[in-house]
Amino acid sequence: MSETEAAPRALAAGFGRLIVLVYVVFAVSAGARALFQVATKFGEAPVSFTLSAIAALIYLVAAIAIIRGAGGLALLAVGVELAGVVAVGALSFAVPHWFPEPSVWSHFGSGYGYVPLVLPVAGLAYLLKRRKA
Repeated sequence: MSETEAAPRALAAGFGRLIVLVYVVFAVSAGARALFQVATKFGEAPVSFTLSAIAALIYLVAAIAIIRGAGGLALLAVGVELAGVVAVGALSFAVPHWFPEPSVWSHFGSGYGYVPLVLPVAGLAYLLKRRKA
């Protein structure tokens, strides 16, 4: 196996496996929750439920990008995720009536133990460290 063929697996090795695992878990949990909420009560909080669906999609893209060794795409997805959780977290405090039901990123991910805030920071640190190596 050549070095280039081994590179995609290298990104998802070691600590990268844990990051991928958390991204997959969050993609499934946020996605299932968003699908249920959109299907059953979308009119009650369309912004929150749409943001949760977007978060799930971003988690999925990040996980797949790391697994496939697409470092640039992974960095983009994780960067967008961090910007989203910070923006939505701040907006959910500043304009609470926009979020009558919480999204994954509301209050900086407090409903998920703040993992939505910590995960992209850990992901970016990991990806940037791997990029330098």
